Parts: sequence; structure tokens; C-alpha cells
Amino acid sequence: MKKRVLAVLLSAAVAVSMVAATAATAFAADTVKIGVYEPASGDNGAGGKQETLGIQYANSVQPTVEIDGKEYNVELDIVDNESSNDKGPSAASKLVSDGVSVVLGSYGSSVAIAASDIFKQGGVPAIGVTCTNPQVTQGNTHYFRICFLDPFQGTVLANFASDKFKAKKAYVLTKQGDDYSAGLGHYFTKAFEDAGGEVVSDTFPEGNSDFASYVTTAKNEGADVFFAPVSTEAAALIIDQAASQGLEAPLLAGDTWDSNVILNAVKGKDLQLYVTTFYQEGGNKEFDEGMKEFVNSDSTNKANNGGNDTIAAVSAMGYDAYFTALEALKGAGSTDPAKVNEALWDVKYDGVCGHIEFDKENGDAVRDTAYVKQANTETGAWEFVGEQGIK
Repeated sequence: MKKRVLAVLLSAAVAVSMVAATAATAFAADTVKIGVYEPASGDNGAGGKQETLGIQYANSVQPTVEIDGKEYNVELDIVDNESSNDKGPSAASKLVSDGVSVVLGSYGSSVAIAASDIFKQGGVPAIGVTCTNPQVTQGNTHYFRICFLDPFQGTVLANFASDKFKAKKAYVLTKQGDDYSAGLGHYFTKAFEDAGGEVVSDTFPEGNSDFASYVTTAKNEGADVFFAPVSTEAAALIIDQAASQGLEAPLLAGDTWDSNVILNAVKGKDLQLYVTTFYQEGGNKEFDEGMKEFVNSDSTNKANNGGNDTIAAVSAMGYDAYFTALEALKGAGSTDPAKVNEALWDVKYDGVCGHIEFDKENGDAVRDTAYVKQANTETGAWEFVGEQGIK
């Protein structure tokens, strides 16, 4: 009798195991992968980590998506492109091999451009989050973006320099071989000169860590503003030199300087610093509270956010990019990358950074406003200056 009961129990256990195994297999099959192509190291590692944080927070808020009446778990497949044009394509190839349905990234236009052909050949669409150089989307139908472009941002900054400071001469410093830096510097220069201003231009090479001579040149030239569209790593060094030499001209920069790294670098220094960016903390209370809780809930998250819970605009943009991808998956009614690519052209989504939809020419976001922020050097926080468009 005992043997019979034991046999029944064993049979039941086997049956339960088989059901569990079948359920696990079904569960695994009902997963859609979103690739995250971002730098976690190199010159743009700090910004890439914050952009990724926004994507991760969005995934924690909504970890599933309904596609054609079926619920899918959303898995983030995160790779480090190392801020490198040489190493980025290998990271992109991994995402394609992993079978992602859509890719988000990258922070840094150069690495986005470097990976573009990999995504194209693999048949996988990509959504640029804050890669602002026009070349990211030009001449292709697979790369989209939710941020404004550098022709717009450069003009906004040139207008701001003229309107705010009545600037007549600008010193522009860019990094050699960096598409973002060179591009934004070019568009600022064009708009500033078109308005009647004079520009003194300089470039620095990869690996440079001494910016004393550049600051000296800006001072000797009598520049009214010092514009440096560069990485946060270079920016922190420029700030140190500007402070040590008593630079009186305001420092201006684009979206890459909207970072805790910059706030930490400028705190306690006698400098003026302004940036254009995509989002100002306080713009969406629900997002701000949730993002701060997410950052503070985990020591790694906090470290990746620069050691505190200040919300970077790139995190808000990463959050919006994730939900834009979900809208494309729902619109496609499929996890097939080709169908997701086609659906992206018609996506419309109201995010924390504003309304998102893509133009029909290049897949660029339709945006006409940037936020201007000033670093409070006493508190180490950003202060909202206002919204700025182009004339």
C-alpha cells in the first residue's frame, strides 16, 4: 500500500515538473528583446550610464507589452560600445546576433554612425536617444531619433549667446575626429557668424588632458563666450582650467554637459556655465519622483547616476525612447524587426520630454524647442533659465 501511494506521489511530482517545464518554455518564448547600445566606459561612459538608467527605469515601470493580443516580457539586452567608433560595431553585431527587435542608442553620435551599417545589414531598426548629429539618420530608413538635431541646437546656442550676453566674439573648441563635437561646433559657428559675430576656432586631439593653452587663447582673443561641445570627461578638465585662470566669459555647451559630472566639477568655482538640453527636472513630477526612487534604491544605480539622484535629461530621454519602442512593437503587431521598422514611421507618443513623432524624410523627431539651464556653482544644481527656439 505504501509503495502504491509513493508511486502515485512520484507520478504527480513528475507531472507537475513537466507542466512547470512546459510553462517555463512558453514563458521564455513570450519574450521580446530590446537592445541597448550605449557607452558604459570611455569618454562618454558617464552620459551613457545615465541614458541607460532611464531605459532601465522605464523597463521597471512597464516590463511587459501586448503585441497582437499576446503579452510579452520585455528583456533589455545591454552592451557597452565603449564610446569607440572602432569597438562599437562589435557591440552592435552582438545585439543583432542576439535577435533584438529594436535598438535604443547611442549617447554619442559618432558611435551611432559607426554602428549604423551593422543594424542596416542585420535588418534591425534603431532609435537614437540623444545622438544629435544629422548624419545618424541621413540616407537611411532604419535609424530614427527622438532628440533635436545639431543644426537646431547650434543655432539655439548662437542665439542665446547673442541675446543673453550681446556676444560679438565667440571662442569655439572642438575635438578632432568627433562627429558630435565638430558638427555642433560647425552649426554654432555658422549661426553666430550669420548674425554678424566673429568666431575663433580651435581643436584638440584624442587623449588630450591639458586645456590651459586653449583657455589662455580664449582670454587673449577677448572672447565674449567660450563654447565647447565636448565630452563630460574633457569638459571637467576645461572647467578646472577656466576657473584657475579666472575666465570671465561664460562657458556654453550642448546636451553632453547636462551631467552630474559637470555639476560636481563646477561647484564652488567662480564661473558662469549654461547648457542646452532636452529636459529640466521638475517637468514631470511623477517621473521625477519615480526616477529618484529607482536611483536611490540601488547602490549601482546611484553610482551610475554620478553618486546622487539629480535627474539628467538623458535619463528622461532614455525613458521616453523605451516607451517609443513599445509603441512601435504594438503598432507592428509583431516582434519581427522589419515590421517594427515599418511601424516606427507612424509612432506618436507623448513622453515626459514632450510629444514624439518622426518626420517622413529622415525619421527625425519633430522638435522646435530646447531647454536652457545654468549651473548654480554654490549649490551644485541646475537652474532653469528658459526655453529657447530659433529665430
